[in-house]
Amino acid sequence: MSGSSSGAGGTRRTRATAHELARYEALFAARTRTMKSSAMREMMALTEQPDVISLAGGLPDTSTFPPELFAALFDEIAAADTARALQYGPTEGMAAAVDCVVDVMTAEGTSVDRDEVIVTTGGQQVIDLVCKALIDPGDVIVAEAPTYPGAIPTFGAYQADVAQIATDDDGMPIDELERTLRRLAGEGRRPKFIYTIPNFQNPGGVTMSLARRRALVALAREHELLVLEDNPYGLLRYEGEPLPTLYSLDAQAFGTPGGADLVIYLGTFSKILSPGIRLGWAVAPRPVLEKLNLGKQGADLCSSPVTQLFVAEYFKRREADGKPAWLAYIERLRELYGRRRDVMVQALEEHFGESGHWTHPQGGLFIWATLDERINTTDLLALARTAERVAFVPGSAAYMDARSGMSSMRLNFAGNSEDVIREGIRRIGSAVRTQVGLISTLTGSPGAAKEKPAPREDAAELADVVELPRRGARASARRRRDG
Repeated sequence: MSGSSSGAGGTRRTRATAHELARYEALFAARTRTMKSSAMREMMALTEQPDVISLAGGLPDTSTFPPELFAALFDEIAAADTARALQYGPTEGMAAAVDCVVDVMTAEGTSVDRDEVIVTTGGQQVIDLVCKALIDPGDVIVAEAPTYPGAIPTFGAYQADVAQIATDDDGMPIDELERTLRRLAGEGRRPKFIYTIPNFQNPGGVTMSLARRRALVALAREHELLVLEDNPYGLLRYEGEPLPTLYSLDAQAFGTPGGADLVIYLGTFSKILSPGIRLGWAVAPRPVLEKLNLGKQGADLCSSPVTQLFVAEYFKRREADGKPAWLAYIERLRELYGRRRDVMVQALEEHFGESGHWTHPQGGLFIWATLDERINTTDLLALARTAERVAFVPGSAAYMDARSGMSSMRLNFAGNSEDVIREGIRRIGSAVRTQVGLISTLTGSPGAAKEKPAPREDAAELADVVELPRRGARASARRRRDG
């Protein structure tokens, strides 16, 4: 049968042919022409292949959550709240889950009115709901460059015109934002919102300075522009002092201790607890919140009561010293991820040599590396996946214009062990040298990039190659040694 193939498990559908797609073309909405696949989603299948090292996804290390605690929490829900867990919940979220949101934002130094909170199915849904509520085809969004690769498909699906502003070490330059706003005003266009990730930006790894945060809020108030503050990583800081959220700065400027009137705050439990529970939230001015609620009603009615109760039950737990268990868990994550960041930076220095440069994030999950300008990281990814069995997110996935960021890549340091990080960077470095060598052969330009020489006493250690575990293996990755 056309479009099908048979296997041991029966018949399965394969990718539709051009002929089959043509049958439906007239039925598709116009917005489907601007829809793009998420770069991370396309590579999630790689995490199921045991011989592939994936530094691509925005994955925290969920193996750090104690299995016995996981089981105990669900046992408690089953004993006390089975009926509520299996029933529909309110669209805005269950009161117990909203209390947890308030606790997290209090830990971030941000006071919120619980009546201005909506619980969502992951942070990604907030971006979708905000676009659904605010964006008509052709409307302008201002975003950083690079920006969160998961936002790119959402902006495209709603047919937004995205003006991207290049970041530097202190985040989005506000003087460039002002110039962009003046240019747009001269064209008779007003952005619907400014999208920013101020802490340990995904993918750039940079943090917006306090001066720029204040200037951004002041500029938004001057022009009466909404700001969508995406802050998944605010509590995952490994060095430096915490900075106030844009939401709290706006609330201060507005003169109300519990609410902002221009900043929409996006948070998620994905990075501080687990992405699998699919719970995020938004805090927004009430007129905006009402529209987000209506949009969510039409999308999924409510987020899962099972996972909301799971989070609520977890937030009740205390350590032996009385500290909330969730805060103690985040402290352990900070220590673990901080070490892994340092290991990745060291590995980049060892294996990328002089062929690139990279950010040194104070927190979060990602490093943004920029290579020799002759290297196209989309092409490099194809080589790395097939020849080296390693993956990353190519830089072009973080731009609306896919011709930008072509020599850059996003690398996740949180989701793998230190040995696997070292091996993953070694493999990418090998692919880089192969690619530069090919380019040099074709163009007659200087030869392949060289690794930074290592101290002699470390040479044997640097030569180690990690043997990755096969599916089902209990032992962690073992290292092969020469001799």
